Amino acid sequence: MSRAAIRYAKAILDIATESNNTTAVNNDMKTIVSAIKESEELNDFLSNPIVNGVVKMSALSEIFPSLQAETKGLFQLLLANKRFEILSAIATQFNKLFDIASGIEQAVVTTAVPLTAELEVLVKNKLKEFSSNTISITNVVDASIIGGFVLRIGDKQYNASVANKLQQLKREFTY
Repeated sequence: MSRAAIRYAKAILDIATESNNTTAVNNDMKTIVSAIKESEELNDFLSNPIVNGVVKMSALSEIFPSLQAETKGLFQLLLANKRFEILSAIATQFNKLFDIASGIEQAVVTTAVPLTAELEVLVKNKLKEFSSNTISITNVVDASIIGGFVLRIGDKQYNASVANKLQQLKREFTY
């Protein structure tokens, strides 16, 4: 994450906070991150130094016609500074800053199979023991953990996977 992206994200968050519009701008940023992540063409287009900034601005206005004034202002700023290539990083950083300001923590739960609705409720209840903040869960499926789960919140990790337990047994038997 570039320092420039962080600075832009903080500035837009400040502007959105002043206009009491942070939630709507956060939704804009989520839409932008999702669109750029899903479309390699859009990512390449924004990163291409040969494409004129005015053309990029026009294309973004077509792709995202119903954005908030603050988000459109960000586009104007990126046009003026020729920095459209960091739009995705800015939007991602904005989402993180918004979550922090809103008291929302991100938890990543890695499982061998997708979480069911009832299992997600159990995980959220368990997470309440670790944090008083609202917690948003992202499920990552990784068959290599065999079973169980790996839970990560911020810089803390709890590994209750079958693969981890097998590693522990292997270490015990080799000593």
